[in-house]
Amino acid sequence: MCGEGGSVVQALSKVNARCRLTSTLSDVRPDDLVTRVEEHIRQHELIPPGGAVCCLVSGGPDSTCLWHVLRELGYAVTALHVNHGLRGDESAADARFCAETLGAEVLDAPGTTEAELRELRYSFATDRLRATGHTASDQVETVLYRLVSSGRPGGIKVKREDGVVRPLLTVWRAETAAYCQAVGIPCRVDSSNRATKRGLIREQIVPLLRQLDDRAEKNLLALAEGRPNRLDTLLASTEGSARADLGGGLHAVREYDRVWLEPGPVQLKGEVRWGQWRITSTRAGLHVRGWRPGDRLANRTKKIQDLFVDAKVPRSEREAWPLVVRGDEVVAVPGIVEAVGVSAERVE
Repeated sequence: MCGEGGSVVQALSKVNARCRLTSTLSDVRPDDLVTRVEEHIRQHELIPPGGAVCCLVSGGPDSTCLWHVLRELGYAVTALHVNHGLRGDESAADARFCAETLGAEVLDAPGTTEAELRELRYSFATDRLRATGHTASDQVETVLYRLVSSGRPGGIKVKREDGVVRPLLTVWRAETAAYCQAVGIPCRVDSSNRATKRGLIREQIVPLLRQLDDRAEKNLLALAEGRPNRLDTLLASTEGSARADLGGGLHAVREYDRVWLEPGPVQLKGEVRWGQWRITSTRAGLHVRGWRPGDRLANRTKKIQDLFVDAKVPRSEREAWPLVVRGDEVVAVPGIVEAVGVSAERVE
């Protein structure tokens, strides 16, 4: 059972409907997930090889998955469940589950606010290395909350100052539920999650962001992890010239010590406005884009850069100068090289 009165499959289908990060439960292979967790632990030196670790468990899929995975990796795993008693019989059932299924020590600690309850949970077993089941999904929700509440994109730390570690931060919530089903381990579902601030973000805000862009959660996770974005990578490149697609039809281009932004290729269907240029064409299959180092005229050996020099186009204007292309071939250079079926005029 995954919670009383419901099946594992029903609970997992709800999780996957919300997250949509795995298309089917079979997408999660337990061995692969265990390997990813092990790599994360080693990369950040979270748990000594074969060392002892106490899992702070609620009985839900995340902490249950954590408990099971760490055992699979050969760590000396114990468990601790802090019972706040906020949900009456349901809380008592969670405590029994953690004690009987996960072998957890159960401590009673009543509280009121979310912040107080969180501090209570972290106040126990401070003499041991502790691990929590925070996932990549929790990381995304935390980034969103902190952006809104403080204006800063802070995330969950891989290791807290008090030594609490987060081995599952590379695993999505849908994957922990699928893992529990795949290995046949039961789990609980907290009915009060939806009433919390995190529940609001999870149930309403994240799905709306996903409608804006399918990559929303992955991009927010990259922000939390401080991973370099495409522009950072471009600037750090040692190549003489390079370019990066920034999305939204915008490209960043670097040529040695110069960097500029330009729109991506725009289909030349009828008329296109590009800076000070109005370009029209009756030919099919053409696009307008910015100049790229190494561009040459179609079926000719002369570089576009040499054309700019001959036409006395200032270097500062070249990056903004449009080219008419078919595929990678330059068909026309407005104001410099004409082509049949293409016309261009410079306008204020």
